Amino acid sequence: MQKLLTIAIPTYNRAELLNKQLVWLAQAIKAFEDECEILVSDNCSTDNTQEVIQKWQLTLSNITFKSNKNSKNLGVVKNIMYCLNSTTTKYVWTIGDDDPIQDKAIAYVINKLRQHENLSLLFLNFSGRNQITGEPVHPPKIVGNRWFDIDSEGGDGDGKAIFEHCFSKSVGAVIFLTATVYRTDLVKRALKNWPDAENNWISLAYLAGYCAANGIVIVTKEIYLECVVGVSYWQKEPKSALLMQYKHIPEVILKLEQSGYSKQFCRRMLLQNGKEVNLKVFLGALRRWPMSAIKTVVPFLALVSLCALDVMVSKEFRLAESSEISTQEVQSYKP
Repeated sequence: MQKLLTIAIPTYNRAELLNKQLVWLAQAIKAFEDECEILVSDNCSTDNTQEVIQKWQLTLSNITFKSNKNSKNLGVVKNIMYCLNSTTTKYVWTIGDDDPIQDKAIAYVINKLRQHENLSLLFLNFSGRNQITGEPVHPPKIVGNRWFDIDSEGGDGDGKAIFEHCFSKSVGAVIFLTATVYRTDLVKRALKNWPDAENNWISLAYLAGYCAANGIVIVTKEIYLECVVGVSYWQKEPKSALLMQYKHIPEVILKLEQSGYSKQFCRRMLLQNGKEVNLKVFLGALRRWPMSAIKTVVPFLALVSLCALDVMVSKEFRLAESSEISTQEVQSYKP
């Protein structure tokens, strides 16, 4: 019998944090051992990560506990993709090795997966906290510290509409690794449709959007975990901010359109991204890597310009059409 859920932890050189997360998991998973598997994917760590994994495989011998060690550091996104592609259960929940998760989260997830056989995506609401100051971090465009502002979790809404709402409010919410439970067959299909997703730092948004477009989506009202906001993995890479703003986000939006999202929504998101890009990022990259910066930004500007032109033409067409209808109504009126 196929198990219901894989809880996958991609990790690299954070043995102490991994151990702490497995302490939490060992407690929280009690009573659900028969329905869950654990997978830890070690991205070729040089610390004692393997010792931690082996210790917990012995301790949790009553549950299927798989492990993988990459032959080299593949980068965080490719390690996450390994977890998703190697899962054999119906659902997969990838969690960060350092994200605080409430004990009741696993019970909630399992119960929701049981109740909704066609569930394609589950977003767990979370709060944000600054890694340095410890102060709450509030999501953009949302009042309060609850990152998703959905107030219904009945599973009867339009999956695409729910995702569109969440994505337009905060891209960061839909790419927070630990917040998302995917249906495995859908996420594998999404990766097959876009093999290069492993080279895009926000491709998790595309995966979530693809799943949302093909089934039932639930966003929890209650907070089940915390996002400790610090320096993201992509921020540690050279040219990262430039690529994120001018290349990766537009790529994901275009892939969402290919996955069935409306042209109007994707056009609106491209224009929104065009307004939100930081010019200083481009100017800084232009000074340091002029050719690379130009090659990245020119296609972005062309895309946003075409998008804006399309919007203008559409508005003019609608106005002309409305005017023509009004004229016909006047001419056909006979007192």
